[in-house]
Amino acid sequence: MRRKLLLGLATAMLAAPAAAQPSSTQGGAPSSVAAVAAVAPPPIVDMDVVVVSGVQPGPGLWKFHKGDRVLWILGTLSPLPKDITWLSRDMDAAIAQSQLALQPPRLSVSADIGLFGRLSLLPSMLKLRKNPGGAKLQDVLPADLHARWQVLKLKYIGRDNSVENWRPLFAASELYRAALKKSGLDETGIVGPAIRKAVEAAGIETRSTSLPLKVEDPKQTLKAFNATTLDDVACFRKTLDRLETDLAIMTTRANAWATGDIDALRALPYEDQHEACLDALTGSGFSQKLGMDDVQAQMAEHWYHAVDGALKEQRVVFTVLPISQLLKADGVVAKLQAKGFEVEAP
Repeated sequence: MRRKLLLGLATAMLAAPAAAQPSSTQGGAPSSVAAVAAVAPPPIVDMDVVVVSGVQPGPGLWKFHKGDRVLWILGTLSPLPKDITWLSRDMDAAIAQSQLALQPPRLSVSADIGLFGRLSLLPSMLKLRKNPGGAKLQDVLPADLHARWQVLKLKYIGRDNSVENWRPLFAASELYRAALKKSGLDETGIVGPAIRKAVEAAGIETRSTSLPLKVEDPKQTLKAFNATTLDDVACFRKTLDRLETDLAIMTTRANAWATGDIDALRALPYEDQHEACLDALTGSGFSQKLGMDDVQAQMAEHWYHAVDGALKEQRVVFTVLPISQLLKADGVVAKLQAKGFEVEAP
């Protein structure tokens, strides 16, 4: 969810409905081999973890009930093994019992511009990922951090140096995406299609829980963001930390989700760089002007309100949330129990 939220926030900068997706282009200055030699980075150890494939059941669902009202929640995980076929009879059965399916928390960004308005913003949009003033990563990062970056970049992205012009936030996101792909993991395309198929088969309504955010002056907003320096070095560092130490655990965690091993998911540590990356966006004065400084709290409150409303209308409701929110001690389970729900964990 956090990664989707980051993309949604980037969309707010673009003032367009689709999430901004980093992509590589050719060109840019060559990397400095001397910088790599100057500061010895920690060794990257390739862990021999086999990614599961084939038909997998996924985890069971959490059942929350209060009186005659039932809320089914599927805990999702990202990334997942890209070569699995997810066959969840538990999810299919829960959706078949439900009268309504709620979408997960999201940020919905809108602006009063048409096609020609969007086209007029393209030159500024293309600058979104780049550091202000033409600075490169080596100019905005500590030397030791840039040296670690070059090792990981060569391993997962290759020799395309255009990313060296990007803000640390976006460069980290591109590196993370490339590392997952090379490791046989996928962030999208597995859970969503299976849910849509089950919902269509059940013939029930799907309802958004998105928090609306309207950008009043997209051109000025984009101009302001392009001139803003983000405090995103912590986001960059935590992304590199995770790829150097947690990639094998990510694969083990993905395997545990695919095979439905909840005990393993509870036992595995969960490192997440997205909190620091989100802070880099929402902590800036620019983002605060858009009302995004406490966006996660706003989204959570909006989601709980949507759940309350749905269960007043319907007896059985299905929804999805990140499984980390269901496993943490002070997460969704505790909050729904405080609202009077009884819980049956898988």
